[in-house]
Amino acid sequence: MTIDHDVCGEECFNVTRRTFGALALSTGITAAAGAQVALPVTEIDVVIKTPDGSCDAVMLHPSAGAHPAVLMWPDIGGLRPVFREMGRRLAAEGYSVLVPNPFYRQIKAPMPADIPREERMKLREALFAEGAAEKDAAVFMLFLATHASVKNPGRMGTAGYCMGGPLTLRTAAAQAHHVAAAASFHGSGLATDQPNSPHLLIPRIRAKYLICVAENDDARDPDAKTKLRAVFEAAKNPADIEVYTGANHGWCVPGGQVYNEAQAEKAWGKMLALFKSTLV
Repeated sequence: MTIDHDVCGEECFNVTRRTFGALALSTGITAAAGAQVALPVTEIDVVIKTPDGSCDAVMLHPSAGAHPAVLMWPDIGGLRPVFREMGRRLAAEGYSVLVPNPFYRQIKAPMPADIPREERMKLREALFAEGAAEKDAAVFMLFLATHASVKNPGRMGTAGYCMGGPLTLRTAAAQAHHVAAAASFHGSGLATDQPNSPHLLIPRIRAKYLICVAENDDARDPDAKTKLRAVFEAAKNPADIEVYTGANHGWCVPGGQVYNEAQAEKAWGKMLALFKSTLV
């Protein structure tokens, strides 16, 4: 049975002014509470040429020095202010972060907030066409590998939310020589019964993996985590896979109706721990 995990509606898409302001403030608060002080961040809009057109994206990196790189795949809402802020927060921790508009083939970012869900799913289809994400990943990783703010292009990371979860698997498999760490948050359809299921790519992946599963996603498909664990273990590359109690699909993106701050911070902290131990 194939289950559609792309259940994001407005709860994964909208960001209120109040929550967005709180997210912007949290960068400084989190850094102040930890051992590392937030670094000044440079943010610049970029256009990256791909085999299928020109991708609008945002590059965020510490204002001085060279740092490990991370490709951040947004959810089905695409590149928008909340993902810019999430990229900025990660950059302030000492990473050079690229957040692309995954729907550049059809529309420039940000996507209109009132676009119907069925239209978003049509946009998604082009990205998930055979080979499309792999072409994008190759270009995005090359962009990062040659960027002045990036060090050690052989040990880069990727993170993805909702539909970005399976994109991390496709990126880590296609760019195994670049990707050393990867994180999926409420990833959609990571392990299905289809011949092109993302989990079948795991034997090609060298990256250390963090997979954070929403409780309601697990309830819909409780076998998915078991499939993922089994394939990672068979590949002798066990992954950190956890179901987050009380956290629903989309819980990691601030501003959505299902945002769960405590569980989102837990997942964010585990991602930072993975990146800090792996991307050196």
